[in-house]
Amino acid sequence: MAVQIITIEDLNEFRSLLLNDLKEIIQSKPQQTKQWLKSNEVRKLLNISSSTLQNLRINGTLTYTKVGGIMYYDNTDIQKLLHGNKVNALPNLFK
Repeated sequence: MAVQIITIEDLNEFRSLLLNDLKEIIQSKPQQTKQWLKSNEVRKLLNISSSTLQNLRINGTLTYTKVGGIMYYDNTDIQKLLHGNKVNALPNLFK
């Protein structure tokens, strides 16, 4: 039986190779977002209250789907709402 000695240099090289492989795996995988969000997820995402979310539903600002008493919101609709209400920053007048 042959004895192999592992040095600290070997371990550092292994660590570097492992980290590079993990980075490649993470970067190659597209970030998956949920298509349908529940009310509590939307409230957390937008940092709004239940009544504000209800007002967005009532006035038609945010569409939803109701299944068995649970309301679901399409993530693309939320992104469109955010982009549609985007306000461009004014140029810095005090330079």
